[in-house]
Amino acid sequence: MTEYIPPSSPDMFAPRYSGLATFMRTPVASSLADVDIGLLGIPYDGALTNRPGARHGPREVRNQSSLMRAINHATRVNPYELCRIADVGDVPFDSVFDIEATHKNITDFVAQMVARNVIPLSCGGDHSVSLPILRAVAHEPVALIHIDAHTDTWDSFQGSKFNHGAPFRRAHEEGLIDPKKTVQIGIRGAQNMSEGWDYSEQAGMRVMFIEEVQERGISAIVEEARTVVGEGPVYLSFDIDSIDPAFAPGTGTPEVAGLTTAEAMALIRGFRGLNYVGADVVEVSPPFDVGGMTALAGATVMYELLCVLAEARSTR
Repeated sequence: MTEYIPPSSPDMFAPRYSGLATFMRTPVASSLADVDIGLLGIPYDGALTNRPGARHGPREVRNQSSLMRAINHATRVNPYELCRIADVGDVPFDSVFDIEATHKNITDFVAQMVARNVIPLSCGGDHSVSLPILRAVAHEPVALIHIDAHTDTWDSFQGSKFNHGAPFRRAHEEGLIDPKKTVQIGIRGAQNMSEGWDYSEQAGMRVMFIEEVQERGISAIVEEARTVVGEGPVYLSFDIDSIDPAFAPGTGTPEVAGLTTAEAMALIRGFRGLNYVGADVVEVSPPFDVGGMTALAGATVMYELLCVLAEARSTR
C-alpha cells in the first residue's frame, strides 16, 4: 500500500466539493516553521451588540473558500507561488464567557505566529477580535486601513469596554494604531449619538463616509488612503457589513447603501504594495445568510487579501 503523505500545497485541480474544508484548500499546518502566511479562524462572537452568529463565520467561509482558484484574474497574482500558505486552525478558547480572557487567547495565539515571522490573515468572529490581533502584531503604532459601515470607536456598551463597536477606540488608547495614519472607509448608517464618528475625527483619523466614496470613486479614495497610511507597517481590517446587504445580508449589523462587491474588490486591489503586518475579515454571520452569498463574499475578500499579503511578503 502506498504510504500516505499529507498534501503540502493546495490541490486546485481537485473537485471543489472534495477534501477537508480548509481556507482556500490550503494544507493544515503541522507547525509554523514553514509558513509565511497563516490563515486562521476566530470563531467568537461574545462581544456582539446585535444579531449573533459570527462565531460560525470561519467554518462557513472555509466551506465557501473552496470555490477560490489560484490565479487572480485582475492582478495575475498567484499567492501560492509567492509564499508558503497554510491553514493554522482556529484559536482555541478556554473562557468564552469572559471577553477579556478570550481576547488574551487570541493575542497569545497570534503572537506565536508573529514570533515565527508568520503574517496572520484571520477570519472572525465579531469585530472585537481585531483588538487582540493588533496587540500581537503592533510592536509600534501601525497604520490602519479599516473598511466598515461603522467606525467601531464607540466606548462602553452595557458595561463592557471591549464590545465589537469599540476595538479601534481601545487600540488608539493602547497606542497600537497611529490615528494620523488611520483611514476608515464606507462609514454609514444612522446612530442615536455621534460619539463614534466624533471620536475618530477628533483623534485625527480620516473618516470617509459612503457618500464621499460614491461621489469621488474608488480610485480617488485609494489614492488618498495610500497617502494617509504611508510606507510604514499597516494592518487592514475588513468588516463584511461594509458591503451592502443586497450582496452580504448575513451579518450582525447590516446597513443599506453600502459598497458593492465589485467596489470592495477594487479597494483591496488598490492597496497592493503596502507594508502589511496582517489583515482580517470579520462579522460573517451564517445564520442570517442567504444561500451562502455572504460567506462567499467573505471568502473572496479573504482571497483578495491573501493576494496582496503574498505580494507584500515576497518583496520583503
